Amino acid sequence: MPLYLSRFSYTPETWARLIVHPEDRAKAAQAYIESVGGKLHGFWYAFGTHDGYNLWEAPDNVSMAAVALAISGGGALSSFETTVLLTVDETMDALRKAGRIQYRAPGG
Repeated sequence: MPLYLSRFSYTPETWARLIVHPEDRAKAAQAYIESVGGKLHGFWYAFGTHDGYNLWEAPDNVSMAAVALAISGGGALSSFETTVLLTVDETMDALRKAGRIQYRAPGG
């Protein structure tokens, strides 16, 4: 199954609610991804541009998109970005295919 890396940031209101009522949100994230047949591999909070990161496994892009849409539509986040992660083997296949594409630069 494909792996996905998500970066998210909470709204100030969400942080305020979590301060008053601390909650392990990894359990919620796990339930979301398992509802589409996937698995949560990690949930981390961070300092910096994003408040946290998730590493997910999902059956396909549509399943992961459904989870991302449900989370994003919940209103607790100010941002949510997901990146599909490629294995080294997938990247090697992509590199070989790219070598067969006759790319032409704009105006070239």
